[in-house]
Amino acid sequence: MEGLLHALMLDGQGGVTPASDLTQALKDEVPLWLHFDYTQDAVQHFLSQLDFLQEWEWQALLAEETRPRVTRASHGLLLFLRGVNLNPRQNPEDMVSVRCFVSKNLLITCRKRVLISIEDLRDALLDGTGASSISDLTCALIDRLTHRMQDTLWQVEEQLDEFEEQLDKEACQPDYHQITLLRRQVIALKRYIKPQRQAIYDLMDTKVNFLSLEQRRLLGEANNTLSRYIEELEACIERAQVLQQSITNQLNEQLNQRMYIMSVVAALFLPLGFLTGLLGVNIGGIPGTENPWAFTIFILALVVLTVAVGVLFKRRKWI
Repeated sequence: MEGLLHALMLDGQGGVTPASDLTQALKDEVPLWLHFDYTQDAVQHFLSQLDFLQEWEWQALLAEETRPRVTRASHGLLLFLRGVNLNPRQNPEDMVSVRCFVSKNLLITCRKRVLISIEDLRDALLDGTGASSISDLTCALIDRLTHRMQDTLWQVEEQLDEFEEQLDKEACQPDYHQITLLRRQVIALKRYIKPQRQAIYDLMDTKVNFLSLEQRRLLGEANNTLSRYIEELEACIERAQVLQQSITNQLNEQLNQRMYIMSVVAALFLPLGFLTGLLGVNIGGIPGTENPWAFTIFILALVVLTVAVGVLFKRRKWI
């Protein structure tokens, strides 16, 4: 079927067998994982024909936009999750959505873009080292999605460390625009991680018979990990704000220093400009034209006046 990425029957020992007949596999209620590309029309038709999915349930699996959450369905749970986008030339904060229907013996996952965590689970099952049950597989998916976020957070923190080091060096100033982009990236990550934490908490607290006490404990660990990620993201947002404010303060300080220097220079030359302008009025002739030393005396007077003004500024600690 077009759009079916894989159909795997779990053997209970960490391995799988490809399901060649989906109808029979669903009828036998064997532990089955179906993974779809929901953009294909054939997938939409297949999901709409499943008698255990109500219309609103299969439509939710095909929705264009989703937020992380868990919802009770008539024969299981609808679970909507997000994972960081690790595809080539993609932004990690553009998180990839995976929509799941979970019951005791069936996991249906739907995606539009490739999700590395899904491929990790599939490869482990094909190697015989994967989950032994559907509930284990669901917990493993949440665990992989959660831990895949760590590398992205480390990259964000490393970038902030570099910006802070650049700020400490007088000869190198970090790019304000790059810090703004990084801050937006962190905010986008937090936007989805925060509701995902709540979704995992709701799943852990949901009364269903296919989640064991140990599996709920694992979900609790994932919830705690996401809480730590959120705290780190909030710290990164604050660090980015401090960096931006520091850069702004540096620029303002540089501007004020330049304006101050220009003001001091203007003040030093103000008396000179007044005197030369006064002589330039030339009403009744310029004084001292008959004296050959007049120009020299005038220049010396200007020098003395400039030095006197400079000494005055120095004593008042203006320069």
